[in-house]
Amino acid sequence: MSIPQSGGGPIEDFAQLAELLASGCKPKADWRIGTEHEKFGYLTDTHAPLPYAGDRSISAIFAGLESRFGWTPVREAENIIGMTRNGANISLEPGGQFELSGAALTDMNAGAAELQNHLDEVHAIADPLGIKFMGLGAAPEWPHDTMPVMPKGRYRLMTDYMGRVGTHGTQMMYRTCTVQVNLDYASEADMVKKLRVALALQPVATALFASSPFFDGKLNGHKSWRSRIWRGLDDSRTGMLPFAFDQGFGFQAYVDWVLDVPMYFVYRDGKYINALGQSFRDFLKGELPALPGEKPTLSDWADHMTTVFPEARVKKYIEMRGADCGDQAHINALPAFWVGLMYDQTALDAAWDLVKGFDTETREALRVQASVKGLQAEVDGVKLIDLARAAVGLSHAGLAGRGLDEQRFLAPLVKNLASEKTQADRWLDHFNGDWNGDLGRIYAASSL
Repeated sequence: MSIPQSGGGPIEDFAQLAELLASGCKPKADWRIGTEHEKFGYLTDTHAPLPYAGDRSISAIFAGLESRFGWTPVREAENIIGMTRNGANISLEPGGQFELSGAALTDMNAGAAELQNHLDEVHAIADPLGIKFMGLGAAPEWPHDTMPVMPKGRYRLMTDYMGRVGTHGTQMMYRTCTVQVNLDYASEADMVKKLRVALALQPVATALFASSPFFDGKLNGHKSWRSRIWRGLDDSRTGMLPFAFDQGFGFQAYVDWVLDVPMYFVYRDGKYINALGQSFRDFLKGELPALPGEKPTLSDWADHMTTVFPEARVKKYIEMRGADCGDQAHINALPAFWVGLMYDQTALDAAWDLVKGFDTETREALRVQASVKGLQAEVDGVKLIDLARAAVGLSHAGLAGRGLDEQRFLAPLVKNLASEKTQADRWLDHFNGDWNGDLGRIYAASSL
């Protein structure tokens, strides 16, 4: 989940909304890679989720990161809700999922080093406290009523609203973890092609990175329950954005969609003001019930853009959002996969050739089947494993063309394709085999 955004001052012209996205355009030499991943903290002796406060808690880890490693606290009221250092951020998801939003880096080698350093620092603080973190797409055992609640006003508002507009929203908030990468675009046309490829191939990412076959202490019938949850959250702000494939799509069409998504809040003076279900279009006219007579700033608009959750999201960059979190190798593999496809023009063009014939129904059906069957999914003759092999091959070529030996980070995906098994399949093999149905074994086995 995002922290309050800094988009700019008062909106004086409707065109500024699309211009904010256009301001993200940059030359290829300035393209960067920003990886984000979430992980579940737990107490090693009880397997209980990590609380916010106490001797063994998120607060204790924050204190250690500040005193020993120079992280600067970010506060909401009196509570520390995140940390910053050198362009990177650590933040909290609603149920205490511990998130690293990495700095904007030039290559995957730097990204892997950043991840290793982060995990080393977290281990140095957490291990003596009997705390570990696990890389999974969904909490395997914890019921909803056992999850801690983080002291963030945004989450209090969202929790109530999620329960009214969908069936799985609070599951997403409190009991899922993802890994995503944020990538740049050169122009509006480049954004359009990258977004279309990203959306059409998100089912491939969902399948390749599936790691959530357990929920509420039992099998859930899916390889990626996290992906299933997103399909029952809030149809107004999630999904595959079929309009992105319409002729003439660009920044303005994306803005028009975001404007029609109901609001959650307005952030003022360190507080989140309830604007649930209200319209940003009314806000532009000074008619928002939550703030009568007041008009929004570009920071308000940037905040609102963080409350839409499609499978790939446009800000001043594009976020690839379709993957479960997993082990360290898979956390590195996710940005590598998309960099290889997106930052090499030949690979991007070839990736578009793979998917440009898919219609709306095919893309959505692949999304559904990827969550259920993973690499074994098939829709209208399209076998997901074949599509995944082609996509990983193109990514490998794209990374090789960069000349930085980044293609080595695709190794876990190559292994998945060779065995036709994902992390989820291997967890299921353990559960049905040497674990003898003991799901408690997954905590140590999945620890990062």
